[in-house]
Amino acid sequence: MSYLETVRNFVVDTFLFGDGANLKDDTSFLENGIIDSTGILELITFLEETYQISIQDNELIPDNLDSLEKVEQFLSKKINGSLISAN
Repeated sequence: MSYLETVRNFVVDTFLFGDGANLKDDTSFLENGIIDSTGILELITFLEETYQISIQDNELIPDNLDSLEKVEQFLSKKINGSLISAN
């Protein structure tokens, strides 16, 4: 299963209660009220546990986490090693 599919399933099951009919790949989680600040923490925990990664504070930005597309791009870069983590 692709990053996009895995994250979509998590978002639909966790935040949309199984109804993802209107969730597009570029739908903003924050602007559309899909995920709030507490939900972002749930998403981060899910990503870290699922993909065995550590998401740093400086990576917690909307450009990385505010839509399915953005999360997929972030994961691709993070897992393929092109993002350098600042500890």
